Amino acid sequence: MNTGVVKFFNDSKGFGFIKDDNSSMEYFVHVTDLIDEVTENDKVTFELKEGKKGLNAVNVKRA
Repeated sequence: MNTGVVKFFNDSKGFGFIKDDNSSMEYFVHVTDLIDEVTENDKVTFELKEGKKGLNAVNVKRA
């Protein structure tokens, strides 16, 4: 399980980005992959899954 911080999330468009604590990589997250509602600067845990344009954050929940 990875940990990170929600860097950006747009509720109206339903997507955002999470910055990984360990690698500082940023991963796309879609609203359908959220377990909990998130807002910017929330600490979260997540898994990674290969998407159309690279790795995406899935099973995202607040830490």
